[in-house]
Amino acid sequence: MTVKDAPARADLAATDDIGWAVRLLAATPTHEHRDPELLRRWARAADAFGSALAPVACEARIVERDGGLELGLLARYTSRPPTVELYTDTIDLAERVVDARGWRDWYPPGSVRAAALAHEAVHVHLHHGPAKAALKSALGHSALRLGRLRVPGHVAGAEEVAAHAYARTVCGLGRSPLLLTAALAAEAEARSGSANGSNPPPARDARREN
Repeated sequence: MTVKDAPARADLAATDDIGWAVRLLAATPTHEHRDPELLRRWARAADAFGSALAPVACEARIVERDGGLELGLLARYTSRPPTVELYTDTIDLAERVVDARGWRDWYPPGSVRAAALAHEAVHVHLHHGPAKAALKSALGHSALRLGRLRVPGHVAGAEEVAAHAYARTVCGLGRSPLLLTAALAAEAEARSGSANGSNPPPARDARREN
């Protein structure tokens, strides 16, 4: 499969990593009517949080299988039992998309699999440890305020932004995997015959099941 629309290729790369993070948050349910500047603040905070995380080992079982293209997934973390599923067919397509779009300097050979595993390792890390509370604190969103008491609130999609930023940093990528997920979404539209030249949002956080 090839990517044929050169202007669309340029437009995807023209949006920076924070821009794609904002698009991801904006496309996440509960954020439909949020102030774009608030989404940008959350995106920057989540990106900075993920970038600053120390390397974490994946403590879940790792399984490689086909079927990701049908599911629209590169990888997925499931918690019962803790398992990271890596979808080899989608990873192979992503490598071909990188070559077709001329992004090899940003995503060296083999880096798609490494980034997918790193991304899911952070989901494991956030699911089982105190880092999830630290992410909430970094975002600065309050679910409840009573005088000086502040209860940090959950920001849907922020964990996904943090995981992408972590993968970019720990794998030494030139751009966030968010750009690559947007390219894969565009490729899926082209394959289905519904491409219209617009910039699709990256996939929502459909990878993690609790």
